[in-house]
Amino acid sequence: MFNRDGLRVPTCVFEAACFHKSVEVRCRCGNATYFQAHGLWWLFHRKRWSDEFRDMHERFYCRLCQAKQGEKARPIYIGASDRQFQKALPMPDDREWKRALRRFRC
Repeated sequence: MFNRDGLRVPTCVFEAACFHKSVEVRCRCGNATYFQAHGLWWLFHRKRWSDEFRDMHERFYCRLCQAKQGEKARPIYIGASDRQFQKALPMPDDREWKRALRRFRC
């Protein structure tokens, strides 16, 4: 996908990692968390979950809303961001990352 300036816009976690972006997950209460895209992609890849932003809503929920309301509140926005990540997950080893990059030329 391209924006109006002709630049590519990431549509999945793997593309966000290739473009050195973080992944923003935002709740309707205003709480937002920024994940390191490489580690998040590796988690989704190992569990064989779809890493498309539109499919990720069922995998996240807001802990603050759950504590207040007693039920899981799904995020209203998941997408790539230029902000520094707050949460880092275990990174893929170099061999796995390079294998994935060969399938997708950044």
